[in-house]
Amino acid sequence: MPDVVLRHATVDDLDALVRLENRSFDEDRISRRSFRRFIEQPRDRLIVAELDGELAGYCLVLMNAATRLARIYSIAVSPAARGRGLGEQLIRAAERDAVEADRIVMRLEVREDNAGAIALYRRLGYRQFGTYRDYYEDHGDALRFERRILFYEPSRAFTPVPFYPQTTEFTCGPAALIMAMAALDEDQPVNTLEELRIWREATTIFMLAGHGGCGPHGLALSAWKRGFEASAWISQEGALFKDTVRNDDKKRVLELVHEGFLHDIGGTGIALHHDPLTLEGIEAALLDGRIPIILISTWQLNRSRVPHWVTVCAIDDQFIYLHDPEIDVEMGETVADKQYFPVDKRVFSRMSRYGRNQPLQAAVIVGPRRPA
Repeated sequence: MPDVVLRHATVDDLDALVRLENRSFDEDRISRRSFRRFIEQPRDRLIVAELDGELAGYCLVLMNAATRLARIYSIAVSPAARGRGLGEQLIRAAERDAVEADRIVMRLEVREDNAGAIALYRRLGYRQFGTYRDYYEDHGDALRFERRILFYEPSRAFTPVPFYPQTTEFTCGPAALIMAMAALDEDQPVNTLEELRIWREATTIFMLAGHGGCGPHGLALSAWKRGFEASAWISQEGALFKDTVRNDDKKRVLELVHEGFLHDIGGTGIALHHDPLTLEGIEAALLDGRIPIILISTWQLNRSRVPHWVTVCAIDDQFIYLHDPEIDVEMGETVADKQYFPVDKRVFSRMSRYGRNQPLQAAVIVGPRRPA
């Protein structure tokens, strides 16, 4: 097969790009003026494929200035060049460009009736996460796909953290704690029974709807009970999550549970700080061989305002790397999507606050086992 040359488009490609666009699409076409604008926009990428010296395909990638997302806005391959893998090569080139621009996730839209393109995206590791209704000029629907493209490169500066997925919808805290403890002690049990034991010890009894979640006091106590050093960083005093319940009797139960946690902490060496844990504090803990688990709001991840525990595994100049124990199998997520997930530091600063008026910031730092 003739060699394929992939390169960034120039203004000299405008005529060929417009011809390809007109052959490839009956509607929603990119104009010559728009192609020129994309070529001259330094943030976006317009990649072309040459075959036998002729322009045979293109892929247009948009880079959102406010997020770490990249998006394949349009991709086309000449009918004469189809079946030669140009589409896959263009997508891979687009992903490489996006990674060089420090983008974490690549997204795209595809017509719901384009079976061939959907099959290609799925084969390349993209998963559907939503639908746009009435997206195209002919009122057709678009399926939304995404793939994580930026992955953590292990650093010897930080302790490797094994991954453990939560097995219930309410045990993110125990799962995050298990990962932290397993990073520090290879004999730490890593199973559902241990996960549920910790939940029974650390639950706040009531939170939102359904089963209660775990708070920082209880998780710190669970780590201490298992022989680990522990400290808790909590920006508020008093019983947590009281605003999530309306019943006065339930509020009183939360207060009693909180008083019990404080009583038990008083008999330990757990350091209790009523200050938020800073990025500098997170980095210092990781470099010291300790593992933080952090309470976040999942609004930045999935537009849900549920409090959620994650394990912090590493940090660099741009990103905080998290193990997120929640894997949505129905949405096609795998461990690879949630292990060492990079979050921009600025985004993380917003994520690590739960609530609106007086947002709660909570963290537990787990240290190596105490001397016997």
